Amino acid sequence: MTDIDPSSMQPTLTGTTVELRPLKADDAPALLQAAADGQLWNMTLTVVPGPETVERYIATALAGRESSTVMPFVIAMRETGRIVGSTRFWKIDRTNRKMEIGHTWLAASVQRSGVNTEAKYLLLSHAFEAMKAVRVQFTTDELNEKSRAAILRIGAKQEGIVRHERIMPDGRVRNSVRFSIIDSEWPGVKATLEARMAR
Repeated sequence: MTDIDPSSMQPTLTGTTVELRPLKADDAPALLQAAADGQLWNMTLTVVPGPETVERYIATALAGRESSTVMPFVIAMRETGRIVGSTRFWKIDRTNRKMEIGHTWLAASVQRSGVNTEAKYLLLSHAFEAMKAVRVQFTTDELNEKSRAAILRIGAKQEGIVRHERIMPDGRVRNSVRFSIIDSEWPGVKATLEARMAR
């Protein structure tokens, strides 16, 4: 189910367990509470907002939305409304109908719970079926074996290593692994994700 948020023209994506709703400036306290579940801001392989960085994290995401290249979401549990993480479409290229799913992180207590699978299913369904994407890509740290395995489990194909793709907050120059799903692969990926969620 998809509802458009009239204030941002960004969809709210609703699944069985989770709801992805547009990130708002006043989500900062709830995002910090989610990130505190596991002290995720101390991770070195991905960027998660902490007490010193959450305002800038949200401002950057909202500026991207204003430029129509980013759709930032909070991930909330439908039953309670509790925010448990964040994700986004970014590098949105409407002319070439491609985008990236990234900046995804989840509170430690909901990792390995099926939340990520349903969130990715909602995002990919919207990308391929509503936005008519021909390509959705994912990029992760070469050193992040857990993330690389999770992206492969979704059904994405690894394309290669992008050397020195970005500089991390601690100054490390990161090599990144690029993955993608293309439109002809989506029906098979969709069936796999639906089977996994039905278990």
